[in-house]
Amino acid sequence: MTPERFEKLTAVLKKRQGDIAIVMENVFDPHNISAVMRTCDAVGVQDIYVLNTKIPRHKKWGFRSSSSAKKWLTAHQFENTKECFDALRKNYSTILTTHLSSDAVSLHSIDFTKSIALVFGNEHSGVSDETRAMADGNFIIPQVGIIRSLNISVACAVTLYEAFRQKSNAGQYNQQSLSDVRYNELFKEWENNGREEMENEE
Repeated sequence: MTPERFEKLTAVLKKRQGDIAIVMENVFDPHNISAVMRTCDAVGVQDIYVLNTKIPRHKKWGFRSSSSAKKWLTAHQFENTKECFDALRKNYSTILTTHLSSDAVSLHSIDFTKSIALVFGNEHSGVSDETRAMADGNFIIPQVGIIRSLNISVACAVTLYEAFRQKSNAGQYNQQSLSDVRYNELFKEWENNGREEMENEE
């Protein structure tokens, strides 16, 4: 590994945030998932959870939309909601779903400096009743237009950049968030990704 490559990998890993995750429930279009992956990579979110209870498990993501972001993220796939939430509860203090309800809070009132997992529903029916019942609450993205919905990848991007703003202001990108064990595991994984890239280029 070249010194430049080492410096790039360590610089990115040091800004990976271990206390925030994205969950996508029954998202049909793999290109939407890949677009979310690209945003996650951009703001330092390492873990995404893909929950498929109504559609088959995804075998691949839309390559062009992800720009290979999938190689640098950790994707957890589940086909059972409870199992997914059990895994989330081990790592995140709060789980919120995107859902328009009387008790929904504004995106801008969420404290993203604390441990949190954010659930986005599919393109047609949103987050399921089962998932909402297991979550700690709902949030909405403020809008003033006639059509009160956003594409999932856009909604996720808007949300994550609000999280990025808050976490940046709090200085959370200035210190390592991942545990040393996780950091070293990911570094080895990324190092192997780099070798594969070089082999493909030859």
